[in-house]
Amino acid sequence: MKSPINCSLYWTRFTGSHGSMHLAATEAGLVFAGSWSDSFRELEAWMNIRCPGYTIVRDDKKLQPYTTALEAFFLGARRSFTIPMDLRGTPFQRAVWDLLGSIPYGETRSYTDIAALLGRPASVRAVAAAIGANPALIFVPCHRVIGKNGSLTGYRGGLKMKEMLIRHELTQSGMADLAQKSGN
Repeated sequence: MKSPINCSLYWTRFTGSHGSMHLAATEAGLVFAGSWSDSFRELEAWMNIRCPGYTIVRDDKKLQPYTTALEAFFLGARRSFTIPMDLRGTPFQRAVWDLLGSIPYGETRSYTDIAALLGRPASVRAVAAAIGANPALIFVPCHRVIGKNGSLTGYRGGLKMKEMLIRHELTQSGMADLAQKSGN
């Protein structure tokens, strides 16, 4: 019987000016980015479902590329992520997550827009569920998805985190100045 190539999940805690979060990766790439200031239990609970049997090892050095990418994002030097990811989900979930990465920095789309872009306009609830299952907050920019009426809707990291991320991107992209000038 063939043994798994990698049975380790490496983790670190990223701390930046906006808060802190747990990150985890396999040898193949990032698998998890948690909520701001949430406990280690969030990572453990996710791991028990998505990576049962894996050994969890703290390795700040191995996760350095991910923490460096997040630092660059918050400094405004990075607008997208090209780092390796090893996302665990169904084919439908992965299709939704891939599509989220195509939403331009500083812009938002509705759940209805995402369903239409997938060619499944009647699948708004399934799209919302897939977005809610996104394991890699910020790296897979689900914060860019809002309600059809423009309202902020559910976010695993909480609406405060979602609002902060949207405002950060608007500010960094110069869109906040445009919105203010146009009265929005």
